[in-house]
Amino acid sequence: MRSLIIHLSSAGGRTENVSRLLRDLPSAEVVEAVDGNDPAVPAQIKQVAGTLHHPPYPFSLNAAEVGCFLSHRLCWQMIADGDAPYALIAEDDLAIDPVPFANAMKLVAGYADEDSYIRLPAKPRERVVGAIAYEGDAALFVPRTIGLQLVCQIVGRRAARRLLAASEVIDRPVDTTLQMHWVTGQKVHAIMPSGVSEVAGPSTIQRKTRTSDVLMREMRRARYRAQIKRRPQKA
Repeated sequence: MRSLIIHLSSAGGRTENVSRLLRDLPSAEVVEAVDGNDPAVPAQIKQVAGTLHHPPYPFSLNAAEVGCFLSHRLCWQMIADGDAPYALIAEDDLAIDPVPFANAMKLVAGYADEDSYIRLPAKPRERVVGAIAYEGDAALFVPRTIGLQLVCQIVGRRAARRLLAASEVIDRPVDTTLQMHWVTGQKVHAIMPSGVSEVAGPSTIQRKTRTSDVLMREMRRARYRAQIKRRPQKA
């Protein structure tokens, strides 16, 4: 299985972890991330202000979020154009716990195909309900509400094409877009425990928000997430 590690080399700080991932992930290679602060980036994809899909997204995309979305689209395109039925996409802050990760990879080997999108969550935000299969403690299942963050996932070739078609215009971050299975047409599975976590360090896409705006943002975020939960996936 091919592994694609998204890494913005100019950002620095994660070079050592990328070297570790190149050793630990199967057939791994580095994919240079798109720098959202590059003045040429806005011309690479059409953007609208949170109104393309329902529910509307209450925040504007920042440059780092656009770069992150385009970086994942770059990996989807590589998978869509490749010969393999699926590949692993990792962000450069991925950390691996070998034993549970090995169990997760056994589930991937047994169940992944060209239509698969399988999340390996870094945080236990999805709840295991109606597990499809187990390997040790690891369960493969369809989460009712798809979690955020894209530290590690398995993406099939047809799934990649589906996601590319659904994101020719963007209006919200890539992980938030992937929550909307009714828009992408892509069923999302998850494996927990996944053996995946994040290395310590600041987020490369985190917003700087004035203290006076924090409460309002949290209220908007809570309302938005409640709307997403009203559209659960079905097993």
